[in-house]
Amino acid sequence: MPGLLRGVARTAVISGTATAVSNRVSRRQAGRWAEQDRQRGMVYEQEAAPVAPAPPEPVAADDMTAKIEQLKQLGDLKAQGVLTEEEFQAQKRRILA
Repeated sequence: MPGLLRGVARTAVISGTATAVSNRVSRRQAGRWAEQDRQRGMVYEQEAAPVAPAPPEPVAADDMTAKIEQLKQLGDLKAQGVLTEEEFQAQKRRILA
């Protein structure tokens, strides 16, 4: 058993490190592309004017499927960095209320 746990732990560490490196490379490349576009005079929509995300549409209390879909969309927005943790929690409370 200890050998198995050691192998699983080693795999988890390697996977986590690979993910972190990949994310860092992606962010660095995106920054380089944004800088190149700025030098060419292009403006990204995010840079032009920060826009608050549209709140999810109101749903009927018995429409659980729609609520779940809205929560998934909120989770995606949070994962993309569009929503902060506080905004995510506030919208989640509003949907579940």
